Amino acid sequence: MLIRDATEADWPRIWPFLREICAAGETFSYPVDLPEERAREFWMLAAPNRTVVAVGDDGTVLGTAKMNANQMGNAAHIASASYMVDPAHSGRGVGRALVDETLAWAEQQGFRGMQFNAVVATNTNAVALYESVGFRVAGTIPGGFRHPAKGYVDLLIMFRPIGADTGA
Repeated sequence: MLIRDATEADWPRIWPFLREICAAGETFSYPVDLPEERAREFWMLAAPNRTVVAVGDDGTVLGTAKMNANQMGNAAHIASASYMVDPAHSGRGVGRALVDETLAWAEQQGFRGMQFNAVVATNTNAVALYESVGFRVAGTIPGGFRHPAKGYVDLLIMFRPIGADTGA
C-alpha cells in the first residue's frame, strides 16, 4: 500500500465510498444526503492542510484521510484529522496506515497534539485504533450523535499529544 497526496483525479475514486459511509449515517456527523460538490470542498484540502489516499498495488484507492489545524489563532497548534476507508477494504490495516501518516504529518508540521472532535462511541473499531496509538478520551458528549439504528449515542472527544516536549 502506498500513501500519497490526493489529486483531483482521485476524487472520482474517493466519492463512491465517502458517499456510502455518509449515507449510512453511523460514523460521521456529515449529512446523510451530502451533495458531491460540498463533499469535495471540505474533503479535498489545500496546503498547508493535506488530503491523502491509500492506494493498493493495483492502483485502487483503499481509503483517504484529511488533516488540518483543529482550530485557528491561538489554538492552531493542535491538529485534527478524519479518515474514510472503503468498506470493501476494511480490516486490512488501511486505517492504521492513514492514522500513522496523519500523526507523522502533524509532528513534521510542528503541531503539539491531535484532537478528534466527534468520534462516535459505537464506532468501536475506530476508538480501539485511536487508543492503540495513544489517543485518550478527553471528554464525552452524552447522546451527542443520533445513530440510525442505536438512537442517541455518545460522541467522544479524543486527544493525543505530539512531540517530545508534550509527553508523546
